[in-house]
Amino acid sequence: MESLLTWLETQLAENSIFTLQTLSHYGAGFTTTVQLVFLSLVIGLVAAVPLAIGRGSRHVWIKWPIFAYTYVFRGTPLLIQLYLIYYGVVFVDGIQESWLWFILEDPFVPALIAFTLNTAAYTTEIFRGAIKSTSKGEIEAARAYGMSPGLTMRRIILPSAFRRALPAYGNEVIFMLHASAIASVVTIMDLTGAARFVYARYYAPFEAFLFVAAIYLCLTFAILYFFRHLEKKLLAHLQTQNG
Repeated sequence: MESLLTWLETQLAENSIFTLQTLSHYGAGFTTTVQLVFLSLVIGLVAAVPLAIGRGSRHVWIKWPIFAYTYVFRGTPLLIQLYLIYYGVVFVDGIQESWLWFILEDPFVPALIAFTLNTAAYTTEIFRGAIKSTSKGEIEAARAYGMSPGLTMRRIILPSAFRRALPAYGNEVIFMLHASAIASVVTIMDLTGAARFVYARYYAPFEAFLFVAAIYLCLTFAILYFFRHLEKKLLAHLQTQNG
């Protein structure tokens, strides 16, 4: 490890901007960005599945609150939602004297809440559309086999809906990655925050932000490759077979 650091120090000796110190900031920002996006997507996906099922319910008292939630969070900018959660939590009576303040005072937590609520709203509508487009023949076949509505949802509708929703959900993952750049406005040292730090210290906007743009680009290509591979695997039965 020491030899590697020595080699890097030698390679960067003539570079006044991308030193080990600035690269460590980018590394920390990369870790924070990946953690924020990954956690928000996982929690949002888990929350979106029951919300999507409830969104298609026949009961008004179930589907309308979910519709109102998705409408509000899809119809307002993510930055405004982040500001409301980050700055607004301070004005909740008694919050600073409660045990919750030890959690919420870290800017990462309000950002995670805002990102999770936002992606859950979009993912809910993605899965609702996929569930709604399930072929009636599949449902009737499940009923003919004697499956209950719950078993039909778990074994037939949800797996089929997940495969159809995969392309749209891949776009949502990329959107969340790009949207995570606003996390730096609430003092989170993510990739964009690291670029701002380098810019403020060396007054080199092109080098600082082009470097972080290249990192985002590499992450985007990795996500695209992953979802393309997943689509080919899960949708192989829909592809036209030659010969």
